[in-house]
Amino acid sequence: MHLGVVIVSYNVRDLLRACLQSVYEDLARTPGLTAQVVVVDNASADGSAVMVAEEFPLVRLVASQENLGFARGNNVGLRLLGFGGQRSEVGGQRSEVGGRRPEAVLLLNPDTELQPGALAELTRFLAAQPHAGGCCPRLNYGDGSFQHSAFRFPGLMQLFLDLHPIPRLMNSSLNGRYPRRLYDGDRPFPVDFALGAALMVRAQAIDAAGLLDEGYFMYAEEMDWQMRMRRAGWPIFCAPSARVTHYEGRSARQFRRAMTVALWRSRLRYYDKYHPRWKRRLERWLIARAMSARLEEARAALAAGGGDAGELRDQIAAYEEILEVCG
Repeated sequence: MHLGVVIVSYNVRDLLRACLQSVYEDLARTPGLTAQVVVVDNASADGSAVMVAEEFPLVRLVASQENLGFARGNNVGLRLLGFGGQRSEVGGQRSEVGGRRPEAVLLLNPDTELQPGALAELTRFLAAQPHAGGCCPRLNYGDGSFQHSAFRFPGLMQLFLDLHPIPRLMNSSLNGRYPRRLYDGDRPFPVDFALGAALMVRAQAIDAAGLLDEGYFMYAEEMDWQMRMRRAGWPIFCAPSARVTHYEGRSARQFRRAMTVALWRSRLRYYDKYHPRWKRRLERWLIARAMSARLEEARAALAAGGGDAGELRDQIAAYEEILEVCG
């Protein structure tokens, strides 16, 4: 199999280096697998692009002059690999697709590391299951603890639990989680959608669904993409025998306020695309009610001089913006 790997990175140079090392090490131990690796750097200020150019000369590097976000950044990489058109232009650079188009593409976050054999397990699954649109590995956090790598498409209960967490229900099917026993086994199992941190997708599924929706800046874009794949007849699976370590959310943590707003903008976009009118109205009401309560709490804490004033002002601004988005 010939594989494409797309990594969109922002200001996580050391993690990106380790990620790329893990990719090339796993490629070297996987006979018969070749790959073209694309890194789209989202205007990092930490020397990420220079590091890639100097230390990984085989990588096809796009050093964007602006932060494109997850969807646009991945689409730049996908276009370079021959999907969705033959040209990609970004940051003043124009690149032509060359060589053989991959049979599958792995979207990989820069804060991940492939464990030995991950590529072999994922590509073996796709080769053995021609009806599958894609697959994901089992994820672990950096400390070795378990992370859910796939979920059911969101409904009202998941939204309610996100806004009003009930600890004993957070890892249950009511919150869209698959049983831990499935991840602990070696047998692949079907899922609604996988996290974009590590997602391998068959070329035909990309052709059927199209590229990622660039109306999403961050969050929910991979969920939207896999919904379109499913509707086109390409289901997604988890192959838990493949393992990937995920040092979660290092890029997103750099802009907490912006990412909080982006999260709810993206969720509302997803709801508007796929949910009926009555459900969308109820979802917006639930979100607005919860954000109003959080806004009042933050304002009261700021007035009382409790907590970090700068952080509270950021929270207030974020909640106000989310309420505007809710309408």
